[in-house]
Amino acid sequence: MAATQKLSGCRLPPLPTIGEIIKLYNLKAQKQLSQNFLLDTRLTDKIVRQAGNLNNAHVCEVGPGPGGLTRSILKAGAADLLVVEKDMRFIPGLQLLSEAAPGRIRIAQGDILAYKLERRFPANITKTWEDDPPNLHIIGNLPFNVSTPLIIKWLEQMSNRTGIFMFGRTRLTLTFQKEVAEVDVGVVHFTPLAQPQIQQPFKLVEKIVKNAFQFRRKHCRRGLGMLFPESQRQELTEELLCSADVDPTLRPTEISISEFRALADAYSKLCNENQGLFDYDFREELKFKHQVKRQSDRSNQTELSDGNP
Repeated sequence: MAATQKLSGCRLPPLPTIGEIIKLYNLKAQKQLSQNFLLDTRLTDKIVRQAGNLNNAHVCEVGPGPGGLTRSILKAGAADLLVVEKDMRFIPGLQLLSEAAPGRIRIAQGDILAYKLERRFPANITKTWEDDPPNLHIIGNLPFNVSTPLIIKWLEQMSNRTGIFMFGRTRLTLTFQKEVAEVDVGVVHFTPLAQPQIQQPFKLVEKIVKNAFQFRRKHCRRGLGMLFPESQRQELTEELLCSADVDPTLRPTEISISEFRALADAYSKLCNENQGLFDYDFREELKFKHQVKRQSDRSNQTELSDGNP
């Protein structure tokens, strides 16, 4: 009997379908914002199950839109659901859902890239980093145009144990869907490791990975070489790859985690030995060379003009 009562407490009263909500509020997915709507409740239920046990959990849903995933999160038993939505068009539909689940939904209108999630959950849910994850989850159907910067932000916070990760190893369950018309959804579940596989600062690791993948179809030495000034590029690239024992003809996608760890350690050593190396940005050097060339071209044109009779 108790189990039945507990289950019924998670059920929502009769509500308009998501399709009806979309028609009621004249909602349309905006392609320029990479928006897409998940309308199939079987699909949203399946996505939410990937998050694990949400009974009595604290949850933040990123970009709920018309509320398809939101309903599945509530049905799964979340006690406290914070939804963060940037698009004001979706707020009335979410408020309707909030009225159907009193005391369980908090609606925040804002940009998730700038939103301070850590301020919206109680301190008493905090776990130590080495302990089991806290009863706190992030779930979201991420717009394609925001997914990369958002995940990078979360990875950095994860590394520094700041933001939403100040509560411990907060779990993330995220879906990715590039186009509105594509119904196949990729679901990724993250649980931060108690000990990172690479013991280097996040910014250093990010710089190596970004440089390696900027020429993803080329040999890795091409992108990794851009870590170094042109005058030292060949010498230091060879030293980096040799020290890390990484084959320079590997494609970036073929580099293993252990090899990236070795590259990070080798690059850190080179930065310690070469003052200012970490701050080097090949784009700035390229920009400076273009400026010098333009100035030289203008100077030559002026000389030619002055020499005309």
